[in-house]
Amino acid sequence: MSRRPLDALLDRPIPGIRWFVALSRRVRALLIALVLFVVLFILALTMPVPYVVLSPGPTYNTLGTDEAGSQIIVIKGTTAKRTTGHLNMTTVDVSSEPLSAFDALKGWLLHDEVVVPRSSVYAPGKSDKQVNQENTQAFAQSQDSAIAAASCELGYPKKFGVVTVRSDGASYKKLEPSDLFVSVAGKPTTTSAQLTSVLSSEPPGTAVPVVVTREGQRKQVSITLGPALKGRTGGSLGVEVSEQICQLPFEVDLGLGNQIGGPSAGLMFALGIMDKVGTVDLTHGRFIAGTGTIDPAGTVGPIGGIQLKMIAARRAGATVFLAPAANCADVRGAVPGGLQVIKVSKLQDAVQDLQALAAGTAVPHC
Repeated sequence: MSRRPLDALLDRPIPGIRWFVALSRRVRALLIALVLFVVLFILALTMPVPYVVLSPGPTYNTLGTDEAGSQIIVIKGTTAKRTTGHLNMTTVDVSSEPLSAFDALKGWLLHDEVVVPRSSVYAPGKSDKQVNQENTQAFAQSQDSAIAAASCELGYPKKFGVVTVRSDGASYKKLEPSDLFVSVAGKPTTTSAQLTSVLSSEPPGTAVPVVVTREGQRKQVSITLGPALKGRTGGSLGVEVSEQICQLPFEVDLGLGNQIGGPSAGLMFALGIMDKVGTVDLTHGRFIAGTGTIDPAGTVGPIGGIQLKMIAARRAGATVFLAPAANCADVRGAVPGGLQVIKVSKLQDAVQDLQALAAGTAVPHC
């Protein structure tokens, strides 16, 4: 390829060239360095970084409908009473698109966004799909626990039954949380001791009939027993059991399973069920929001992102927010104006505090 001397190029009217060449070598070097710095800086800002942005997500009134207009809590087999007010569950949005350094910087500067390492949301070694599946399963478990906890708080008797069903266990998709045991292999199993005794005499791999009560109706399924539990003989069902399980004599269907993941909606689901079928008005027309995991015994557990959830609740119109007692350290100093935060440790606490609030008496705050 032929080359032409710089002087020859300067004979042509190329804008800026004569000016640039006329500069001293030091100034030219500084200008080139500045241009390279700007280019590299822009590239750095637009390159993807291993972070995600968390922001206040949508809230859903458990007493109302979802975005498609479907009832979130559906009662079948009894009449649900008319409710007023709101009992909103709250969520946190996670950015799904690759995050650039500029996006991360902007998120760090905003008061209503939090930038966290991607690994804190999507565990290393797991795909986004696997994490989403786990969150969906956790949400379904929170719904089952909410139904069980609401059942006990509504006064239905405690019996021996299923707390959780392991996804890798023998009873997966055959038994359900809150199923009450009647018999296994033709023998009564209405206590934990009876179930342990029956299973100890049935070897792994044996198909046994299991009879349970579900939503007031008896149901029989055949289950092939899994391997023995550590320190025990005989097969296993792959379930966690308790003698403190309550069951409603009617059916409750809970929605939003295809829209939300994670276990933090348990408390608000339980309160929503109680407000629909119980004798007590929990809201008295107020806009109440909240968050918290729940187990079948009604214990309310801590969750993540509570500061963002409080912002989401206040933006939606809530004036009262129910927060797990274990999250109070995260709440202090971050409560949006106009929002009253009540701390709860048990479902029973939440019910009593809402009644106290309606009566104008003192309630515990974070």
